[in-house]
Amino acid sequence: MSAGEGWQPQTRLGKQVAEGEIDDIDDALNSGLPLKEAEVVDQLVNLEDEVLDINMVQRMTDSGRRVKFRCVVAVGNRDGLVGYAQGRDDQVGGAIEKAIDIAKLNLIRVPLGSGSWEDRPGGDHSLIRTSEGTAGSVQVEVRPAPRGLGLAAAETPRHVLELAGVEDAWTKSHGNTRTTVNLAKATYNALVNAAQARVPERVNERQREVSE
Repeated sequence: MSAGEGWQPQTRLGKQVAEGEIDDIDDALNSGLPLKEAEVVDQLVNLEDEVLDINMVQRMTDSGRRVKFRCVVAVGNRDGLVGYAQGRDDQVGGAIEKAIDIAKLNLIRVPLGSGSWEDRPGGDHSLIRTSEGTAGSVQVEVRPAPRGLGLAAAETPRHVLELAGVEDAWTKSHGNTRTTVNLAKATYNALVNAAQARVPERVNERQREVSE
């Protein structure tokens, strides 16, 4: 993709993307350089976004009661990339835009696979291993499931998993799951933990052999 019209990169990573030195989102994420400009993501990958929750928040200040809107958003390409964030603004539209931009900066690569003992290896429709994430009082566990099961999940975790490209999975949640913001964040954190877990090279080799 060409550089965004009017975008003047301010970071080293942004300049490398604008100059064409980095033209792949995985190279950008693995570059070791901090991702601080949402435009970097815009140049390298097309993402879908999903508004998970909009809530009005109030607080008292010296000048009186101040009202803002808090928006919870997830972004992803349905092929292993997902991000999550909250945004606040005086207007709903502004809160959504802020949340989307921040979610792009929180983008991670989720390793997709077929980690269920009931499934044949070599697929990329689920996760490689079970992973857990927490946020506030909420804990979410995501387990690999065989192809064809679908997403056994509540609405909020399902949206996050779908944007990440997970087609089949079991989920289990504990805590105050009626709090959308914590439920969404716990699901995202479970995917973060899945991304950070090391997979033995022999497993990667076996997956490649079966897929070939």
